[in-house]
Amino acid sequence: MKVGFLQFNPTFGDRKKNCCTVRDLLMDVVADIVVIPELFNTGYAFLNKKELIDLAEPAGGETYEFVHRLAQEKSIALAYGYAESAGDSIYNSMSFVTPDGIVATYRKSHLFFEEKFLFTPGDTGFKTFEYAGIKLGMLICWDWIYPEAMRTLALRGAQIILHAANLVTPYCPDAMKTRAIENRVFVITADRTGDETRGDKKYHFIGKSQIVAPDGDILVRVEEEPCVKIVAIEPRLALDKKMNTHNDLFTDRRDELYSR
Repeated sequence: MKVGFLQFNPTFGDRKKNCCTVRDLLMDVVADIVVIPELFNTGYAFLNKKELIDLAEPAGGETYEFVHRLAQEKSIALAYGYAESAGDSIYNSMSFVTPDGIVATYRKSHLFFEEKFLFTPGDTGFKTFEYAGIKLGMLICWDWIYPEAMRTLALRGAQIILHAANLVTPYCPDAMKTRAIENRVFVITADRTGDETRGDKKYHFIGKSQIVAPDGDILVRVEEEPCVKIVAIEPRLALDKKMNTHNDLFTDRRDELYSR
């Protein structure tokens, strides 16, 4: 299976331009699954709730229509982050779209910094879904720092974790080696890059999108350049939880000791 990530610097508030950039970057790409960053269509530095409301859209909105057309044209599956309006709530969400449409939507569980004043905490929980015979799970940015999030997906059979991000701290890329090893899963992190300054808000996004194998090997990691990177993986490797002939990461777990 060929999987990858797309990394770029979105322009705040310009959904059309950001979608065109994604289309251009994917023009000559051949892959099965590509992950696109968190809030790729809007940018990140919302000054207030009104800005967020104005730029949010339903899961089946214009951005979905763009991604769905692109998935059909490219015969590809795309996972992407956006601000999802649902009733009176706005979630920091991520959808997985195939040529047939939306397969799954995940709402960010762990909100970072001032996101707490803008978004509603996600209510989807950590669910797996299947595509092309492979079990997948999704996480968004700051979810990475909670081991329980990826462990739950792994215990539910996820072989590949799709991780859309807007990283401003330096820890995640190296920490994902541990997450991959302790769960024996593939992890694809698609981060944005560049600087975003609006009002008194100033963010520098670190890039460093990457794909990590179940043994912690970094299959590809970039710096801060706009790019798409694709690697061939064997998802079946993530079904083997053995560390040696006597230790299986999951069957050796002591659930009875972990409760608080």
